[in-house]
Amino acid sequence: VQLVESGGGLVQPGGSLGLSCAASGFTFSSYAVKWYRQAPGKERELVAGIANVGAITIYPDAVKGRFTISRDNGKNTVYLQMNSLKPVDTAVYYCCADKRLWGTCDYWGQGTQVTVSS
Repeated sequence: VQLVESGGGLVQPGGSLGLSCAASGFTFSSYAVKWYRQAPGKERELVAGIANVGAITIYPDAVKGRFTISRDNGKNTVYLQMNSLKPVDTAVYYCCADKRLWGTCDYWGQGTQVTVSS
């Protein structure tokens, strides 16, 4: 089982960045996928989630309207488009797979660093 995040990097405030999460080794279309982030000294927090067939998505207020999660089950990949980025969005971003959108993740990726700074 593998989840591999990519697309992180350095971006200026107000800029955009797209992350990808490529899955293998399990039945991807049977799992919801979520993105979490963790900044230094802070607890991990959910930033987006998408149900297994993509009809339902969830976002916390902190990112609603700026972040968009989507998935392509044919490519076993989930995407996170992040717009209007702020310095507070700086964190390591992780994707995870969960049998239920509001459950506990079964599989995790290794994370990708996103830094928002001028």
